[in-house]
Amino acid sequence: MKNLLDSHTHTLASGHAYNTITEMVQAASRKGLSLLAITEHAEMMPGSCNNIYFQNLKVLPHRMAGIEVLYGVEANIMNYAGELDVPERILSQLDVVIASLHLPCIKPGTREVNTQAVLRAIENPLVDIIGHPDDGRYPLDYEKIVSAAREHHVLLELNNHSLDPSCARENTWENVQIMLKLCREYGVSIIMDSDAHWCEDIADCRYSLPLLQELDFPMELVVNRSVELYKSYLHRFSARRRSDA
Repeated sequence: MKNLLDSHTHTLASGHAYNTITEMVQAASRKGLSLLAITEHAEMMPGSCNNIYFQNLKVLPHRMAGIEVLYGVEANIMNYAGELDVPERILSQLDVVIASLHLPCIKPGTREVNTQAVLRAIENPLVDIIGHPDDGRYPLDYEKIVSAAREHHVLLELNNHSLDPSCARENTWENVQIMLKLCREYGVSIIMDSDAHWCEDIADCRYSLPLLQELDFPMELVVNRSVELYKSYLHRFSARRRSDA
């Protein structure tokens, strides 16, 4: 399978990444991608940009260095009700919205309340992707998560960085395998993302792709193979209501 896109990357604006938008786009172009999404951390992540940054993304071009560029956010799930740290009026203007659990923003709870937080985020019609739902510090009921993703037409992320041995997330390999087996069983699509904070990590799938191959995961459930398929999951581009998906 040819990987055509990376939907989860960060620039200097996130506060702990190391390249400009231009540098990230040029790297994505060199790597042969058709599309790159820039998804900065939202403001409750220490050191990241505030809502004014996201409001002003409209000034940026959507085509650079021969590829399509989308602009979005990795919003923080702030509580067990699944509330995000970005107002809906801003989320609705962005090309792609990822919702993730991060330690600086929400304290890990029980499996029940962590799952509830992610389920409420999945039910948000402005959320397109659940970012790295693999961190064992936040135990989850993966069957409920996968079932809800199918119902609400939301992508679950296979995050390459999570599988890197240097990553601080815990039990990711075990959790990802549980999630992928359920996605295969339920016919739920996933997205491979790099979570790149450095331009040379864009489209890196050195851990995620071999795992898919090892598990004999059906490639038709990996949206990276088609820009149009990927866009069908984004609230800004898809006319389909998730309740009808």
